Amino acid sequence: MTGRSTLAEQPLGPGTVHICVDMQRMFQEDTPWALPWMPKVLPNIVTLCHEHAAHTLFTRFIPARRPGDGHGAWQRYYRRWDMMTIEKMGEDMVDLVPELKRFVPPGAIVDKPIYSPWLGSHLLGHLQKRQCDTVVITGGETDMCVLATVLGAADYGYRTIVVTDALCSASDEAHDAMLALFTKRYRQQIEAVDTDGLLGAWSG
Repeated sequence: MTGRSTLAEQPLGPGTVHICVDMQRMFQEDTPWALPWMPKVLPNIVTLCHEHAAHTLFTRFIPARRPGDGHGAWQRYYRRWDMMTIEKMGEDMVDLVPELKRFVPPGAIVDKPIYSPWLGSHLLGHLQKRQCDTVVITGGETDMCVLATVLGAADYGYRTIVVTDALCSASDEAHDAMLALFTKRYRQQIEAVDTDGLLGAWSG
């Protein structure tokens, strides 16, 4: 499901920033967290980055260094997913996928230790420095880190646009549910559009 466009008839101006969420090797390669849809949506994300590399921020989810690290429930989480700690899988697996790494610079990277990029990172400072008023969101997973990114952007009052054919998840059901949530329940604060529609509205 990509969903029909709910993009407002309002151009995207110079304050627009593309936030590409967690398109990293550990979600592309043969790991328990691999996203089977990533190859399908990656070309659309590459196209957006090619057109607007200087206006792109890449978030990276940085797992705990070793099993049991983290605060509160995150300790249990990393005991369950011990094979996905940096100590077990290696530092290189947190890198952006090669197809996107080439856009840094001029794109920038924002690292985060949890689902939300709004806590424990410098994302908000980056956006304020760029005088951002609009965020375009792509990446994965739709029902986890993308969801946290979208809701935080809405909370901070940014015009928030999700690119429906540039999002991926390990769960078809959850992905479809999130798109329904964005396009219906949160329609007053969140806009949705496919890659072609986004590029048509965001020129220059």
